[in-house]
Amino acid sequence: MRSVNIGIIGLGTVGGGVVHLIQRHHDDYVEHYGIDLQIKRACSRSDGEAQKLGIADIFSTNWQDVTSDESIDIVIELIGGEHPATEIFEDAFAHGKHVVSANKALLGRHVEHLAKLASENGVQIKCEAAAAGGIPVVSTLEHDLAGNEILTIAGIMNGTTNYILSRMAQEGLGFDEVLADAQRLGYAEADPTADVDGFDAASKIAILASIGFRTRVNTDDVYTQGIRNVSATDIEMAREFGYAIKLLAIARNTPQGVDVRVHPTMIPATHQLASVSGAMNAVFVVGDAVGETMFYGAGAGSYPTASAVVGDVMSLADHIAHGKEVIPESEPFGHNLPIRAIEELHTRYYIRLTVEDKLGVLAETTKVLADDGISISHISQTKSEDTDTCTLIYMTHTAKESDMEKARIDLEALDSIRAVSSIIRIEDIEAWTEGAFDN
Repeated sequence: MRSVNIGIIGLGTVGGGVVHLIQRHHDDYVEHYGIDLQIKRACSRSDGEAQKLGIADIFSTNWQDVTSDESIDIVIELIGGEHPATEIFEDAFAHGKHVVSANKALLGRHVEHLAKLASENGVQIKCEAAAAGGIPVVSTLEHDLAGNEILTIAGIMNGTTNYILSRMAQEGLGFDEVLADAQRLGYAEADPTADVDGFDAASKIAILASIGFRTRVNTDDVYTQGIRNVSATDIEMAREFGYAIKLLAIARNTPQGVDVRVHPTMIPATHQLASVSGAMNAVFVVGDAVGETMFYGAGAGSYPTASAVVGDVMSLADHIAHGKEVIPESEPFGHNLPIRAIEELHTRYYIRLTVEDKLGVLAETTKVLADDGISISHISQTKSEDTDTCTLIYMTHTAKESDMEKARIDLEALDSIRAVSSIIRIEDIEAWTEGAFDN
């Protein structure tokens, strides 16, 4: 057995958690796994965190001191963003070092380039923490479910949005009010764009779809819509119809190609994902042999994410410590499956219109929907607080997304329509298991 030396770049929330975890469990790793992890170098913008962690003697503000150190086996990158993270990966590979990262934004867009470099240099990339924080779904897709054809990966992959939607549902509050409170409590960033507009979840589902379907899915391939337009009214109406509204990241491996999207979604209140509340995450995976599985846990936070990072480190260190060869990164997946355009989606829809309270409006709006190929399964009308308007609620039969978009434009053009206030997709969860074996 030899020591396995680590260099860590980024000593923020997650980085500090990683250092604490390795320090706390060092002797356990030696006793139970025969792995002696040693933090040899640490890098951050300032030495304040290093002082608190007791590693000021190995601290540097220059990340190249970490990537070029000949004694280091594994580089942990935890700074996020594309630059200088890309350069950190590249330099670490050039010096023959494996990289463990939680950088979903970078890997969601550039893993093809980085995986190719890692393969050429005989090293590996590990990214369990990049997809769902502490939930061990990357390893599960890569190893435990490798005997399956993965049919669907879907889930709640952003804790901030799930916290907001959960509180809106529980307390009947509006989006802006809950967001402000979430920012005050630290559940949401001062700039919440990445979370509430769906970009964070899009990066994660791109990574998981690439691994699960063995094809390249880029973050830019993911149709993305956030939760800013979801109202307390929508959530209450969904409840009346037997649904919950969640921001879901969905990837389906269909005969026509990969259907991959992030958007507010109505799912049956009886489904397992509907009961995931607060800032928790859950990933639902369907394999043709295993059927339905679900993985639940914290998708962010210092120690849950650190757990995933150290798990990746231990996976590499087991080989290094015992003189076993670490298999280099595989050649990156190519774009061998097409990406289905969102316009090709077929699903049901919930539509909420704010209209003038006058005779003929119901018939007028219903005709527009019918002319655009949208079949209605339910209509309800409620009075608005504004005395001269009312609210129309439609639930549709299965329709094509492109037809629904045309109907939205045509509805907005009507003089009697004050606003197309909300259109929310109703997910066909039965389609998630299409292709699974009968057990």
